[in-house]
Formats: sequence, structure tokens, C-alpha cells
Amino acid sequence: MLIPAFSSRQRGFTLIEVMVVFVIVAIMVSLALPAYNEWIQNSHIRTAAQSITNGLQRARAEAVVRNTPVAFVLGGGGAFWSVSVVNSGELIESHGAGEISPNVTLTVLSAGGTTVTFGNLGSKIANIPASPDITQIDLDSSALSAAASRDLRIQVGAGGGRLCDPNVADSADPRRC
Repeated sequence: MLIPAFSSRQRGFTLIEVMVVFVIVAIMVSLALPAYNEWIQNSHIRTAAQSITNGLQRARAEAVVRNTPVAFVLGGGGAFWSVSVVNSGELIESHGAGEISPNVTLTVLSAGGTTVTFGNLGSKIANIPASPDITQIDLDSSALSAAASRDLRIQVGAGGGRLCDPNVADSADPRRC
């Protein structure tokens, strides 16, 4: 059997081709890294805001189910937030402070209060013992500039918490506060 002199075919990639691809991928990753970091920090804000909103909804639902006042407490006792029965002090649910990013900053709008109490009909009632209600919680990132950070706000009303975006200008946008 005769083997032609030019029959050897190159298989695979040369080292130069692999290195060129590696350099191109490295450049693309280095360009995408700042945007990825910004996305991660904004995801931390969103996660913390949804956690608080879920806690408010849980407190409201438990008040209706148990037919007794239930309190949502933001912070205190090493917890990020907790839900407990007012009269008995029974802890229903608690989330530790370590569950959120340390770069997420909370600003609570109230006269020093950290509690919201829901009555047996699911509406917000006066705190027991008497203390100022939380009316608004602003969430921001200390790791991002003001322009890069996607701030979120939780407005606490008679029916529970509402998550919104304070930076949306369009009045028809449902995300607007």
C-alpha cells in the first residue's frame, strides 16, 4: 500500500492558536468583571429587600392565621429580622444578620422604632408595648457609587410592605414609590 507524501493532516490546535484564544478570553473577562461586580452588589440589595418584604408578609399572615397580634422586628438580638407572637413572645421565624451582605445598608424611617405589629385582621396596629412604627426602609450598597447602586425602598403601610424603586421617574411605572 502506497502512502502519499502529503497525506498527513494536522489534528488539533497549535500552541499559538490556543494562546491567542486564551488571551482573547482573558481580555473579555477583565472587561466584564466590573459590570459583574456591580450586578452582584445590586443582587445583594434585592435579596435583602425581598427578605424583609417576605418577613412582613409572614408576620401579617401569621397574625390572621393565629388570630392574635404578631410583630415583625427589624434587627435586635443578633437577628436581621424576626417574627414573633406579641402576647406569648413565641418566635415564629428569625433570620440572622449574617444572611445578608455586609455592604447592604439599611435606613429605617421612624422615630427610632424597629417594630411593626399586625392585628388579627391582617392590618397594621399600634405596637405592643407602645413604640414608633417602621414606615419606610431604604436599602443601599456601601460598596457601589450612588450612580451604580440600585436603591430599593420598602414602604410599610396598613396592609404590609411594598417593595419599590425610589429612583424611577416615570409616574406610570409600577416600580415607582
